[in-house]
Amino acid sequence: MKKLLSLISAVAVVGLSVYGCSRFTALPTQPQTKVTTPPTLTSSEVRDNKYASYLNYMKFSLALSKGNLKEAKEFLSTSLKNDPQSPYLNKKMAVLCKRMRDYQEAITYARKALSLSPNDVGTKTLLADLYSLVNRDQEAAMLYEQVLKERPKDRRVRLIVTTIYIRQKEYGKALSHLDLLLKQNPDLLIAHYYKGRIFLEMHKFKKAEESYKRALALNGTLEPALFELASLYQATGQYQKAAQFYERLLDSYPDNLGAREKLVEVYYKLGLKDKAEKQMEAIRSRSKPGEPSRQALGLLYLRHGRIQESINELSLIVSAWPNDQKSRYYLAAGYEELGEQEKALEHFRKITKDSPYYIPSQLHIAYILDDQGKTDEAIRVLKQAIDLDKKRPELYLMLAGIYETAEQYPKAIKVLKEGLTNSPRDVRLIFRLGVILDKNGDKEACLEKMRQVLAINPQHAEALNYIGYTYAEQGIRLDEAMKLIKKALKLKPNSGYIVDSLGWVYFQKGLYDEAIKYLEKAISLTPDDPTINEHLGDAYFKKKDYKASLEHYKKALSLKHPKAEEIKKKISTVEQFLKAKKN
Repeated sequence: MKKLLSLISAVAVVGLSVYGCSRFTALPTQPQTKVTTPPTLTSSEVRDNKYASYLNYMKFSLALSKGNLKEAKEFLSTSLKNDPQSPYLNKKMAVLCKRMRDYQEAITYARKALSLSPNDVGTKTLLADLYSLVNRDQEAAMLYEQVLKERPKDRRVRLIVTTIYIRQKEYGKALSHLDLLLKQNPDLLIAHYYKGRIFLEMHKFKKAEESYKRALALNGTLEPALFELASLYQATGQYQKAAQFYERLLDSYPDNLGAREKLVEVYYKLGLKDKAEKQMEAIRSRSKPGEPSRQALGLLYLRHGRIQESINELSLIVSAWPNDQKSRYYLAAGYEELGEQEKALEHFRKITKDSPYYIPSQLHIAYILDDQGKTDEAIRVLKQAIDLDKKRPELYLMLAGIYETAEQYPKAIKVLKEGLTNSPRDVRLIFRLGVILDKNGDKEACLEKMRQVLAINPQHAEALNYIGYTYAEQGIRLDEAMKLIKKALKLKPNSGYIVDSLGWVYFQKGLYDEAIKYLEKAISLTPDDPTINEHLGDAYFKKKDYKASLEHYKKALSLKHPKAEEIKKKISTVEQFLKAKKN
């Protein structure tokens, strides 16, 4: 009780120091305006209000000590009515509202408290915490920075503002704060871990690895650090190291099914099928059929071509948990893989609009409908999906693709341009627009789009190749074409199409032996492309190897070359040469 009375006394001091009488000056009298001046409180009335405020604060404190938050809030509200300019009471109400998870109301009181006491660091911190809780990150960060100027060693605040900067992808600011924390305490585990996460997101893998290892040197069983370091090794193709760290993680956390799922993938990459099967058995043994945790197993089966087993697992989950959108989506994908399109459509159509799998499901629905010859229905599905989410380039790409297949190029161009209004730097949209402009007979506009792709991504192999091949096709700027195509080939050395382009440049330069060398390689990489077969036929024709030429022309025709009549003429010409040679 003494503690409570001393608290009330403290409040009294705070209240008296900020409360006083206000005086109002009347406006000049106007005939149609009546000005009402608020009554001025007497000193006796002020004292009465203060006393009422303190009594209600005491009741608030008692209610709060009993855990009756609703009643406590009523008493504190009454206290505030009698002393509305008290920064202490406004702050107390903000804290109470925060505890009751009414964050918006808490923000209102915290802002009022800060306006009444602008230099109160505790109130600044409270308001920043509240902004952070409702994802108003920019305002939270600004206040946290102010707090840190006054309390530079406040570790909690510095860590919170660091996480905000990580969310906002302001990695430079986040790293600066982490370096300050490590300067104060070089063995601060969480700072090393956060640096690892930042460098990983920045794709600075070596630095990420170093930071994760420092964190693990301080705590060798830190689960997220083990998982992310293993994932880093997996992403960079260091599968032996990835396996080592996933295994180390599972030694301490055997129920981490995500790590087991990843380890299965790594074992398959290493060719360790038996070990992969052992991990899948471990997943099975730690869960029962139909449990959500079996989802990982269903997805693994799906990825490795065990479609029926995947369907069996995911069907049980969906039956028991009909709102499990992820399991339903992959169940539908399994049926689609098996060719059971109606079952696939049934499940894709049950994906709800609020699900992250909704737009992908609409793409699958459109693909199946188009495959079934229901093109108009597929187009309608895609247009409805675009109306729902205009910032998904894949929707525009698929819709344009349907029009492209139907040779409705103006419609395809219009769709891609609409997509670019919402995603102006999406290289997929720009590249595809260039391709369709070319098909529509506008090569200059096509080349302009390809250059636009390269301005955004200079390492875009397909755009480099497209420009180079277009020059080669026209027999112009052949040296520049070769330079562009060779650059593309360094980026994608196993692309049959790019190798074909290089062979075609040599052909146009009259270097037929070099042309044949590269065109033969292109055929080995992409044997069923009609254009590559035609090119090789042309090269052999120039070398007067009519038998080889005829073989590739006939192959091009059998592969449904889009210019079949031209190929037939070439076949006829070669056959005449062969006949003349016999005679």
